[in-house]
Amino acid sequence: MTGSLLTALCPDLRTALLRAGYDADTLVEVLGPDVHAALSRSEPVPVRRAARAAGDLGTLVRLWLLADALPERDVAGALAPVRIDAAVAAGLLTRDGDEVRAALDLRPLDAGAGTRWILSDLDDSMRRRTLTADHVLGVGHASLSLLRATPTEPVGTVLDLGTGCGVQAVHAAGYASRVTATDVNARALWLAQATAALNELDIELVEGSWFEPVAGRRFDQVVANPPFVVGPARIEHTYRDSGLALDGASELVIGQAPALLAPGGTAAMLAAWVHVDGEDWRHRVSSWLPSHGVDAWIVQRDVADPALYVGTWLRDAGLDPRDPAAQEQAARWLDAFEAAEVAGVGFGFVYLRAIEGPTELLAEDLTHGFDDPLGTEVAGYFARSAWLRAVAGDENLAWTSRFATSPATALERVFLPGEFGWTEQVARLHRGDGPRWQHEVDESTVALVAGMRPDGLPLYELIELLALADGADEVTPEFAAQALGVVAGLVRHGLVRPV
Repeated sequence: MTGSLLTALCPDLRTALLRAGYDADTLVEVLGPDVHAALSRSEPVPVRRAARAAGDLGTLVRLWLLADALPERDVAGALAPVRIDAAVAAGLLTRDGDEVRAALDLRPLDAGAGTRWILSDLDDSMRRRTLTADHVLGVGHASLSLLRATPTEPVGTVLDLGTGCGVQAVHAAGYASRVTATDVNARALWLAQATAALNELDIELVEGSWFEPVAGRRFDQVVANPPFVVGPARIEHTYRDSGLALDGASELVIGQAPALLAPGGTAAMLAAWVHVDGEDWRHRVSSWLPSHGVDAWIVQRDVADPALYVGTWLRDAGLDPRDPAAQEQAARWLDAFEAAEVAGVGFGFVYLRAIEGPTELLAEDLTHGFDDPLGTEVAGYFARSAWLRAVAGDENLAWTSRFATSPATALERVFLPGEFGWTEQVARLHRGDGPRWQHEVDESTVALVAGMRPDGLPLYELIELLALADGADEVTPEFAAQALGVVAGLVRHGLVRPV
């Protein structure tokens, strides 16, 4: 892409931001954690009061985080060496009489590799506004979720599909040698180019629809926060609407991403899928994958009621669901859901790994709360999955292996009220880190796991001891298969590990 006036402005703008301390850590330090939290609640008054005593940094906070109109002289001082006329011509600022306002959103973000600055269109968090069709979303909840859920092991090449303002591409530049970002929206690429320049990053930007701009290429990692909003086939806002009906965008991305992966490559994507009465959502999503070459882990984080889903996205676009026009839009949206028998909309993360062999899929719910991001879990999950594939080809590998419990695994016994007091109990193996998986287990499994030691007996000998303890003379095929199934489930979720 050729450079724009905004991109040309970025070296001086970077100088100003560094001088003023407009970075993630300094903002929290100067505003204080309580006032900083008011930003996410769209409460400008506490932030404005704190910013007035913060010098040039306070001016930039009011300019970009609160969207205040400010005296040109104050802004010129805070942005030096950037000239106001140049910033207006570049589309960064706009004049409002004797004052200037931000024409774009500019905010610092620390996703683990230090502060990055992200340029996007202004949202309605501090001032009510209706978003345009080509609106470029900033750092929202979905993009932050994907940042935390993306694996960051060093790789050679990364594709950011539908880059928007470039936040995922900027994040990828911290762990990849080369980053390519695509978008169908020319305005998004204009902002992503400036975001890259502001952070002194070299990112390849290509305009085009879906995977067309990179046809025939392969990448070590693909990340995507596509326009996955589920609804009628229309495009009202390019950042969320695909033009495909219902969950067609998720189907397209999940189905075609594997062809873009280099051998052993990984995809990390956000997606949504409909829940249809009488249909298992897992079957729906699995049908989108090719029959060969993919290990897929699909994690459903939430399921929304159709009415709640529609209302949420109307507000996201700056619409008031009480307005007549918004009500008409909601009615059309819900009519489309009713016609398709949609009972709910699922949302979550899709992880794909390119493998040799038939496609494998695990689709599961992870709706309980947990603090750790999934990004650090992905490599471990696929490594465990690869080991289980090897076991499927040779059970002797499992029988001769020794196992150890994860340091974060604990046994929990829950007493439940029974007919004569607290007598009934449930035993659970609970993982205390990462996704915090829980498995209800019987006493045989408790004994089996208790016997696992890195320097102890291999699995089959532990199974033989269990059979003897149960009064059996030998291990039956049924008993062995049941035990292996239990161990495989514990391995897959990282509760125990082969040594």
